[in-house]
Amino acid sequence: MKVQYSQGFRAVATPIAIVALLLAGCGDDSVVQSGSSAIGKTNDINPKSRDEIRDGGNLRLAIFGFPAMFNPLHVDSDADSSEVTSWALGGTVDADAAGELTTDTDYFTDIALTSTSPQRITYTINPKAVWSDGSPITWEDLRSQAHALSGKDTGFQVSATHGYSRVEKVERGADDRQAVVTFAKHYAEWRGLFNPLMPKESTATPQAFNDIDRATLVKSAGPFVITSVDRGQKRIVLSRNPKWWGDPAKLDTVTYSALDPSATLTALQNNELDAAYLGGLEEVQTAAGTPGIVVRRAAAPINAHITFNGAPGSILEDPRLRVAISKAIDRQTIATALQNGVVTDPKPLNNHIYIDGQKGHEDNSAVVAFDPAAAARMLDELGWKLNGDVREKNGRQLVIRDLMPQAERWLQIAQIAQQNLAQVGVKLLIEPQPPNTFFTEFIDKGNFDISQFSWQRSIFPLGALPQIYAYDPANKLSNYGRIGSPELNALIEEILSELDPVKAIELANRADKMIFELGHSLPLYQSAGNEATRENLANYGAFGLASPDYANIGFVK
Repeated sequence: MKVQYSQGFRAVATPIAIVALLLAGCGDDSVVQSGSSAIGKTNDINPKSRDEIRDGGNLRLAIFGFPAMFNPLHVDSDADSSEVTSWALGGTVDADAAGELTTDTDYFTDIALTSTSPQRITYTINPKAVWSDGSPITWEDLRSQAHALSGKDTGFQVSATHGYSRVEKVERGADDRQAVVTFAKHYAEWRGLFNPLMPKESTATPQAFNDIDRATLVKSAGPFVITSVDRGQKRIVLSRNPKWWGDPAKLDTVTYSALDPSATLTALQNNELDAAYLGGLEEVQTAAGTPGIVVRRAAAPINAHITFNGAPGSILEDPRLRVAISKAIDRQTIATALQNGVVTDPKPLNNHIYIDGQKGHEDNSAVVAFDPAAAARMLDELGWKLNGDVREKNGRQLVIRDLMPQAERWLQIAQIAQQNLAQVGVKLLIEPQPPNTFFTEFIDKGNFDISQFSWQRSIFPLGALPQIYAYDPANKLSNYGRIGSPELNALIEEILSELDPVKAIELANRADKMIFELGHSLPLYQSAGNEATRENLANYGAFGLASPDYANIGFVK
């Protein structure tokens, strides 16, 4: 699993960390050595120099759904399309395992903040950088993308407008290989813009943006290009880009097959895949006991959570009620049940913005600390009185519908929450849904009381604030629970305008406390990030927050 480092968080129902069956209990510790659930400063990818890797070969990987769109900036794009296109598109930055950023010099020789009043960034493009048809990457590509993602023309069906909505203009610099971006308002995470970068042909008009890359990427600029898309066989092949100007890719091809998540480990064992993401302890142990397979570990930037529906008229409209419900849910028990034996010390995630181990992470969860007695008192004070086993208020029972994708992992979480809430007189109805309609038919429409899914995080965490936690009734974006406040909106605006990274982190943690106090959502735990790979596969595996070096992935000699 690799993360495409765009700024928006991606909601995930089926892929990545939430699909594998889990074996309750810790199992045989002699078989698998567990690791930390926190992001660290190192990862586990079997690092090898180019001299140690053979030329050629086909890397066989899995995705869980076939992409509807190959433009990763489009609203119809998902984690699978971002996974595939990341081999073929470049951007502004590279990140190491701890999330520290450097300029990606394959694409830009220099990116500099050249003014703060107004904020101005100068992008100097690598003179060798070209698109897959041989045409140069120029300042016009940046200008076109900034306009498409600005939100000024709603015909562009964008996934997010973060940062681009604050851009005033993009101008030609010293020559066509330099772009000067001037902001109308400061933007804290300017390093995340143009990451990935698309060709101007794909962003020139709403029609082009919405349609030109549906079948495949028309133009790209990476070590690989997409050469085959077979929807019937659910297979995508990428091959070496003959126009690539950097170190030649070691692999000849990369082949993605769309597989049911439950089938990927078996496919790896049957020599049909070269890597597979692992969920619970049973899969980790099975992979570790398979000859020729090694389990690689580095916590992944993905977290499971509970979203509350606080829309007007909903049973959980009152933020005090949402906080009381949160205090009644034992997140430590959930983390232990889901990760015991997979990580050394399972623990809940206590921050909405920063994952554990990431710069800026603080524990801001005191207001929702597990305390059933306090939760019961709060419910009494709110007028929800026990009547038998279930509380009532004004003749209405405190019955909550919990929707989640149909998967064993989510059901286990729901069952723990159900038992917890029953202890304080709250009845939880568990209503699993097909993963392929979970968002479109239920979450997007607000047809739930609480719901469970995962967020795929980013090395640019502040970009998620307006996407998920700001609230505009006319445009909810990914604030599925329709929860927010003018005060939080104002603080988010202040954060996004803060160019001092230290001050931005301080403000972000203030916002996180406010998010907890609003009962917006309840983080559960972050992914352990276990990946099974062939033992001779190099520079691939559990990446942590690091950017993969696609040209250097391959098989050892």
